[in-house]
Amino acid sequence: MRAVILAGGKGTRLLPYTTILPKPLMPVDQQPIVEIVIRQLQYHGFTRITLALGHLAHLIKAVLGDGRHLQVDIDYSLEATPMGTSGPLSLIKDLDPTFLVMNGDVLSDIDFTDVLRFHRSQQAIATVAVHRRKVHIDYGVLHREGYRLLQYKEKPSIDYEVSTGIYMFEQKVLDYIAPYAYLDFPELVQVLINHGERVVCYPFDGIWFDLGRIEDFHHVQDQIDHLKNSIPFFA
Repeated sequence: MRAVILAGGKGTRLLPYTTILPKPLMPVDQQPIVEIVIRQLQYHGFTRITLALGHLAHLIKAVLGDGRHLQVDIDYSLEATPMGTSGPLSLIKDLDPTFLVMNGDVLSDIDFTDVLRFHRSQQAIATVAVHRRKVHIDYGVLHREGYRLLQYKEKPSIDYEVSTGIYMFEQKVLDYIAPYAYLDFPELVQVLINHGERVVCYPFDGIWFDLGRIEDFHHVQDQIDHLKNSIPFFA
């Protein structure tokens, strides 16, 4: 199986850390997050891994090399200009009929084998792994009709299902990505839906952190000991 790891972003939400270090190399207990991800993928049978690179690509290539020390085959796809989160897929040749795509800064205990099984059972063109998150609003939220106030909620919390940045795709999705065009995953998924393609959600309620968010990055540092006992290949 083949996996594509998206590792080309500038990591602006993690500034100033990412001024000199790309997001996928951000250390989690002295390990680059992308190495943890690759070890997890290798365990689940994804032994050919392509990294889509852009910002500070040379540093990521220097650390990961050909992947031999991680028991995988690593190759690289380089975007000359930013192409969004979906656009880089148009540059990658000979993708498998079914392949995994994920962000290079995700710390999770998700079972990639089960995501693949679910995707195939659903006969979908795309599967989005989703996680429920509680969002706190730091303001008093008002609901009104015209000038008349109907409801006032002070600092409410709202539950949402959000994308984990982990996707399973069929090769057919490439038909919807113009070569060298800028395209993000939300736009790609919406295009698939608009064309009547089957897109499904894989609900996941385990451990998941988006280390591109400063809040998640700090929370992981605070919970290192607990997470090392809970996430495979973390320790």
